[in-house]
Amino acid sequence: MSNNFVLITSFTVIGALFGLFGCDNDRNSDLICKNNPELCSDLHKDSWCRFEKGDLIRHRYALKQSSSPTGKQLYQQLVYLENYSKCIELAAGVQHKLNTDRTRDRERAFAVSTQTLSELQEFTRTNNEVHLAFYRWMRFNDQDSFAIVEDTYKQGGLTDNDIITQLAAYYVRVSPNDAKTLYLHLLATTEPAKIDPDWFLALASIYRQQQNAEKEYLLTRANLLMSDNHADEEKLLAIINGNKTLATELDKQALELISAVMSKQFAQSRPLIDQYYITHGSVQLTKLCLIYIHNVLNVKKIQNYWLN
Repeated sequence: MSNNFVLITSFTVIGALFGLFGCDNDRNSDLICKNNPELCSDLHKDSWCRFEKGDLIRHRYALKQSSSPTGKQLYQQLVYLENYSKCIELAAGVQHKLNTDRTRDRERAFAVSTQTLSELQEFTRTNNEVHLAFYRWMRFNDQDSFAIVEDTYKQGGLTDNDIITQLAAYYVRVSPNDAKTLYLHLLATTEPAKIDPDWFLALASIYRQQQNAEKEYLLTRANLLMSDNHADEEKLLAIINGNKTLATELDKQALELISAVMSKQFAQSRPLIDQYYITHGSVQLTKLCLIYIHNVLNVKKIQNYWLN
């Protein structure tokens, strides 16, 4: 086994990887490989999986610049390794009759990627940074790691939307009110372009559990307005017992809610909301966010609508 191979694949010597100097600032993966061959020597050579391969190379290069990688950076490296390994596993199954070297090269790259991933998982196993705890919870259902994620949330220190979204999805089943708090926090603090319409659908499912038909209808309509999803209008109307007058009013409120969430005025409140979350915690933040939505909408009927 060569020194370069060990350098990239063994995270028992991870410090050697992160401590390299003399780098090219160009982020193009081909140039990175040319100037930093140790970052690419374990990867396959042809053009299959080029996006996954490129992401992995660029992130390795970013890690090379860091004398002390953060937990988030290590988490991202785990994800990029997983994506690459899954893709090259499929590519390795494609047999080349004329160029068998390509097949062998992909098989070699897949074997190395699984080893690298396993070693990085072991290297980070006792690191309690929240991104790495989140990774262990999601991949291995590690309950101690889940406790770290949950404690970080309860202390107001959870700011990563991907983690918040997954925690909210978990709470839908076990603690609907906590899920509601998290989804509303996401709507209140996420930049408009990054808002996921499925957050409205998740809220609708919570209100369905709580047998609140009006809110279920309104949030389902909000999801439909913000996404490419389609629904059977008769079934949607059946949620509120076919009341077309009420449907018209709720449709209007759904439009107003979306306008509020997507508005610049709403976006300008986010730094204040983030600070409030840190200072006062999630429950009080939920009330603040929903009162703020009411103020933006200036619709009297929505006052206290979401607070029950």
